[in-house]
Amino acid sequence: MWDSVWPYLAAILPTIIVAVLFYFLMKRILEGDRRERLAQSQWESEQANDHKDNSH
Repeated sequence: MWDSVWPYLAAILPTIIVAVLFYFLMKRILEGDRRERLAQSQWESEQANDHKDNSH
């Protein structure tokens, strides 16, 4: 049985592995981008508040 299945597994397995790695890589990139955008918006709001406080 394995003699007939192995060529198909050998052909599709690298594609599956690369797809899984790509999924996790993109997931981490998008999560990092989301966190960076959140931190940037928090920093900008803090800077805006500091600017308003210093202008009086």
